[in-house]
Amino acid sequence: MLYKIKAKIKLETLKDFFTALTDGSIEAQKPDGSYILKAMKEAVMVDNTHIAWYEACYCATPLRHERETVYDTYLSEFSTVMVYEVIDDLEGESFWAYMEEAYYDEAYSF
Repeated sequence: MLYKIKAKIKLETLKDFFTALTDGSIEAQKPDGSYILKAMKEAVMVDNTHIAWYEACYCATPLRHERETVYDTYLSEFSTVMVYEVIDDLEGESFWAYMEEAYYDEAYSF
């Protein structure tokens, strides 16, 4: 099933999240690490503290495994809506670019 997801960023863990996404540890997670990486590369900032993305999941509870293993560490306040197709309706800055900027900006503070 396909879901449109919105979640709040735990700003205090943002740099750790970017590290885990770029050092291969999340991508190596089976069975869904590569899907998490892809989703976060496609996610957008919908405001200063929330992101949105589309992700396929076949758990009885949407994103159950992904949340238990990754997302709940770095994100909160999830909203999931089942959809039938990806609609190009996500507007905002790239979440990946936002994380990258925060990671490399020494002056960046939360």
